[in-house]
Amino acid sequence: MPGPTGNGAVTRSTLRQQIADALRDEVLAGRLQPEREFTVKEIAEQYGVSATPVREALVDLSAQGLLEADQHRGFHVREYSVTDFRGLIQARGLVIDGMFHALGRGQADVPDPGDPRTAAALAGVRRRGEEAQRAACAGDVTVLIGYDLRFWRELSALFGNPYLVDFLHRTRVQSWVCVVQHLRRLTDLRGRLWGRHTELVDALVARDGEHARALIAECNAQALDLVEQGAPGRP
Repeated sequence: MPGPTGNGAVTRSTLRQQIADALRDEVLAGRLQPEREFTVKEIAEQYGVSATPVREALVDLSAQGLLEADQHRGFHVREYSVTDFRGLIQARGLVIDGMFHALGRGQADVPDPGDPRTAAALAGVRRRGEEAQRAACAGDVTVLIGYDLRFWRELSALFGNPYLVDFLHRTRVQSWVCVVQHLRRLTDLRGRLWGRHTELVDALVARDGEHARALIAECNAQALDLVEQGAPGRP
């Protein structure tokens, strides 16, 4: 209910985002599977809230490509194919390649590691990368996803283009949803997940776009190999 200050719209918007974030985490953790259908009422009862912010959150996640609506029945998690994953890699790769291709050309929108604010931001990105690497080494996909998403959001933000940040974050979330769906068939992932995040930071500091692009190519190839191994029909 709106309080005496009239901030009901803000409260509802915040609740809508909180529900969307919680459901996104459930999808990324693999606890919400594509074959399971759920309704607005079911989610509202689960979180103890009204139907309106839940419906809005589900519509938001559908617009982000994570859910699909079943007419008159509810929603389910979108199922991603290996072909979908290849398309996501290509889309985000074109943007990332452009980011690192600009490093050696001295363009104005490339972050300057010598700037104190940039240096502080890079230190934060490196910490996310170190945590992501530890999770990758341990085969802990859930922890890796959280740090990897934060790593890329903060790294891309250094280039000063919010549209770039939003696009990369959205495609990386979709990519991880696809990866999680296909990794269900694989058991021990220790040492099999890409975790060379800090080398990307080093490449940014050194303005070595060639090495950065090589690291990204390796990351994409490794992820695609795992997704193909976990695809239905594979032995």
